[in-house]
Amino acid sequence: MLSKVERLIDEINKLHLAFSQDYFETGKIEKVNLKHTFAKVPTEHILSYRLNLHESINDYLFRADLYDVPYFYRVKTSESILDKIERFKERSDGYPVNSIMNDIFGARIIVETEDITQIMDKLDEWKEKFGLKNWYLHDKDEYVGIHIYFKNSNNFYYPWELQIWDRKDAEKNIQSHIKYKRNFVK
Repeated sequence: MLSKVERLIDEINKLHLAFSQDYFETGKIEKVNLKHTFAKVPTEHILSYRLNLHESINDYLFRADLYDVPYFYRVKTSESILDKIERFKERSDGYPVNSIMNDIFGARIIVETEDITQIMDKLDEWKEKFGLKNWYLHDKDEYVGIHIYFKNSNNFYYPWELQIWDRKDAEKNIQSHIKYKRNFVK
């Protein structure tokens, strides 16, 4: 499984770069430095990116060497994005947009417990090898998972996220997402 997780990281990183270049490097889209706060990054910029990603992500995933890797993915809904913007705008200290809107594209792989330690042991090496933004182990609010972020060293590209879950935590993590991440759903 270790080689499949590494390949998933490599392929998502390549897809992130390809999509970002196709989207931002055409001259059709105004590039905005995402190290700024929401005060300097228009909401329409974020939603337009989301819509374009939603409409074309399968064209990119089709080209990836991931046919034998059991992963899930989603493109964040505009409602979820607007909810997240509202929650972070209320905070007095400004957060960079690329630290908040770091999961417009999110993938997830669920692995066995024995794979988690091996993956954790390789993440610093993979961060260096693939130029990842960062990774961390999230362990709170009844949720445990490894989060990996892709940005291809560019503050004009929205980061993407990969979550790696231990199979034993999967159901608990789903319930945590329902409880803490979907408050905007009525």
